[in-house]
Amino acid sequence: MAKTKEAPVNTWEIKDRVYVLRNNKSPLTFTIPSKHTRKHSLLYFDAEQNKQRELRYATNQPTPFVDEQKGEATMGHIVFKDGTLVVDKSNQALQKLLSLYHPLKNKVYNEFDKVEIAEDELDTLNLQIDALNAAKQMDIDHAEAVLRTELGSKVSSMSSKELKRDLMLFAKSSPKLFLDLASDENVQLRNFAVRAAELNIVKLSDDQRYFKWGSNGRKLMEVPFDENPYSAFAAFLKTDEGVEVFKSIEKKLE
Repeated sequence: MAKTKEAPVNTWEIKDRVYVLRNNKSPLTFTIPSKHTRKHSLLYFDAEQNKQRELRYATNQPTPFVDEQKGEATMGHIVFKDGTLVVDKSNQALQKLLSLYHPLKNKVYNEFDKVEIAEDELDTLNLQIDALNAAKQMDIDHAEAVLRTELGSKVSSMSSKELKRDLMLFAKSSPKLFLDLASDENVQLRNFAVRAAELNIVKLSDDQRYFKWGSNGRKLMEVPFDENPYSAFAAFLKTDEGVEVFKSIEKKLE
């Protein structure tokens, strides 16, 4: 059962609130459950009372908790229009239901928060700056290795300017992924292995089960079952035997 922690009372602000559907969804209308049923659970675990409390949105009640509501309840619908729901500050029962207790919060919808969005955007901008600076200083071989994860063999036919341009675009559009790849030493080793294979210095068997020297067909290493061949070869190059193979390939690539 989903559990939602209520914000401390002294932090609750009386104001108009806006709720938006996640993932930029904006159907003409979208309704979420407003009362507890077998099909749609609408319960909140109250840690102080140590029990599940039933929730429902009643337009004539000051609270969303059924056990606190008195008299006849006039049920209301919770409807998003074009992906948005605006709740006036006078409707505290619905606001608290949506902001504090509803199990679909942060799953189906979010509360719109200008400060939080500004902070997220600032974090993204700082991440982009870090990624773009890293891309600008990256040497061509490293750039090729990072881009190969996105573009595949296409990078082999790209000029240095094309590599740099696409690297900068990648850093801007996916800064976190770019920085992760830029700091992953296996990315460079995989690229090293792919380049060696493209130049027939080493060859991957037709069944992709082992690598061999391109010159004499001598077997170098077996690919573990269910592993990417080039990732496996990259790991092999870090072993004692693989270091000698790496040095030999490196000389041939010069």
